[in-house]
Amino acid sequence: MRRIALVTLVVDDYDEAIRFYTGALGFRLTEDTPRPDGSRWVVVEPDGNDAGGALLLARAGTGRQRARVGDQTGGRVGFFLHTDDFARDHARMRAAGVTFLEEPRHEPYGTVAVFEDLYGNRWDLLQPATP
Repeated sequence: MRRIALVTLVVDDYDEAIRFYTGALGFRLTEDTPRPDGSRWVVVEPDGNDAGGALLLARAGTGRQRARVGDQTGGRVGFFLHTDDFARDHARMRAAGVTFLEEPRHEPYGTVAVFEDLYGNRWDLLQPATP
């Protein structure tokens, strides 16, 4: 079996990013390990993430990396957060201050709305349609 285990998300600050992903998005912190070079290995993932796939929050260490914070995909939606209850998670995220760029919409593939993380990366909150 093969799967994507981690995707790196370049951030400005570890603690700020941890607060956003665990607080506003309801992820859980699964690892926060100091490294000898002063960086940290920080992993967050959605609660109930039985299928795997987590984010490695990596603090930008160079000017080139800092330039990519918040624009890792050139303005496209680059991340997709699936939910089994769109209304619940949409309401909780809005109450936590998450910025949604559109009203929820119903598509053949499910209910979806685009939101931004604290740096401006675009995400889909998506409840897939049931077959």
